[in-house]
Amino acid sequence: MPTTLLQSNLPGLELIHRGKVRDVHALPGQRLLIVATDRLSAFDVVLPDPIPGKGEMLTQISNFWFGKTAHIMPNHLMHAPLDEVLPKDSDLALYSKRSVVTKRLKPVPVEAIARGYLIGSGWKDYQATGLLCGIKLPAGLHQAEQLPEPIFTPSTKAAVGDHDENVSFDTVVTAVGKELAEQIRDATLAIYKWAAVYAAERGIIIADTKFEFGTDENGKLYVMDEMLTPDSSRFWPADQYQVGISPPSYDKQFVRDYLETLDWNKKAPGPHVPADVIAGTAAKYTEALQRLAGITLD
Repeated sequence: MPTTLLQSNLPGLELIHRGKVRDVHALPGQRLLIVATDRLSAFDVVLPDPIPGKGEMLTQISNFWFGKTAHIMPNHLMHAPLDEVLPKDSDLALYSKRSVVTKRLKPVPVEAIARGYLIGSGWKDYQATGLLCGIKLPAGLHQAEQLPEPIFTPSTKAAVGDHDENVSFDTVVTAVGKELAEQIRDATLAIYKWAAVYAAERGIIIADTKFEFGTDENGKLYVMDEMLTPDSSRFWPADQYQVGISPPSYDKQFVRDYLETLDWNKKAPGPHVPADVIAGTAAKYTEALQRLAGITLD
């Protein structure tokens, strides 16, 4: 059975941030311990029910992609043994597959999003304006259609409970400077394009994804947090894809679709999720991990 963890409890380690999914603890030597819990957020609201094993799957698939894309962009992983950093008497089995030791970086305040297909908020934007996050697209495109080229559509990084907002590339330049903004854009598109080819060979379309970046004390850029997970991406089975409809997915769209049937204003507190939706979501994550990374968790 997978482990289940709603929030970390590590006495003696300073908790410096509890995000929508990840708990971040300080370690000596400018390092962090990042723990992926089984919390699930949708529409920027943390839901009350965990998805057992989700944090383990997110960590394992992120670690897989970090390793595969290190030739494109360095990442935050330090590969230190967990038993050397966890407090004495910690449950190693509970934390081992969901935790990583990383560099302590300065986060860049931008959600770096790559879109390869016209779906979600991008499709709604295009229907209303003919634009996608301010970028002019050809007329006559349809829902879920592949874009002529992947595009970079950054957004603000919202606090827990707030909503991210799409911003222009010029806004990113103003916020972080031209050189860093261009580095982030180029890395986002390069990683996405490489991963999209890799996934396509395994029968999965990566419709879009988002990355987070940070800089070290010398200003060097790293990709961090998570990478190409079902929480941060839209994964579609290639054999069920067709233009004009929203394809089935391996990600938390399964939960979003359920929530859309409810009379809920998409504000906290979130509603409870039925057991069959929880089980179905876990199954989606499990299949994505196995198909993309060849990893099966007990």
